Amino acid sequence: MATIIFIAGNGCMTHKSSTVQLKDKIAAQIAKHKGRFAVAFKNLSNGEQILINEHENFHAASTMKTPVMIEVFKQVHAGKFSMNDSVTLKNEFKSIVDGSSFSLSAGDDSEFDLYKHIGEKRSVYQLMYDMIIVSSNFATNLIIDLVGAKNANETMRQIGAKDIQVLRGVEDAKAYEKGMNNTTTAYDLMLIFSKIANGKIVSKSACDSMIHILSDQHFNSVIPAKLPKDVKVAHKTGSITSVQHDSGIVFLPNGKKYVLVLLSKDWTDEKDAISLMADISKMIYDHVDE
Repeated sequence: MATIIFIAGNGCMTHKSSTVQLKDKIAAQIAKHKGRFAVAFKNLSNGEQILINEHENFHAASTMKTPVMIEVFKQVHAGKFSMNDSVTLKNEFKSIVDGSSFSLSAGDDSEFDLYKHIGEKRSVYQLMYDMIIVSSNFATNLIIDLVGAKNANETMRQIGAKDIQVLRGVEDAKAYEKGMNNTTTAYDLMLIFSKIANGKIVSKSACDSMIHILSDQHFNSVIPAKLPKDVKVAHKTGSITSVQHDSGIVFLPNGKKYVLVLLSKDWTDEKDAISLMADISKMIYDHVDE
């Protein structure tokens, strides 16, 4: 892409200028809506970025499952276990507050079939896959018991994500009441997805496998929602009460690719928040594709 666009009769406008204009346009759209929003965009083809509230902390919701997936690949690479190893399905987990036991409810999960198979075994890969593509909380807690939340958190620090906090699994009510929650920033998610896109976490083959899994995402109401069908999006969503997130890598048919993270909280109208973020995604796509 040329760094300067010439416009007849009007001198020239640098690409940087058009990026600033897009940022202003996005900020103006956000200002029209209730809630707090963060945007982190990085064009992997030319390095341009758009950052809005990028260092603000948000409850991570299920976006924390991407760091957990990274930790799985890291430990497999280190030889601690294999993707084909089996894990017994046990619906019993320990609170990080006091070690007391708690269980998950199928009614509060986005995937419920696993709950019908307590006592059976599933491979590490299948549980990790379900953790990402259908955001299974049950699978997530089983995987976190395997790899350790502290290890996932330390790996985030090692790759430069300074603010993501991977403290625990899902539905630990005692921890939630004490404010001990997984948190993230748009900037840190942008950083880790950029490294995945560039094959810089664990290994190139591990990153390719992670992209393949993320591309099978079932929840597509934000980043991919208003994009052309031939655009591939490898992403991970997250949602809890008054929180909706999406984060991932967008691959255009022409070979361009970019990372986009959209975080939101404190809104009162879920459909409105989702629509706004889908609109922002389309605005950024149009900018990259121009």
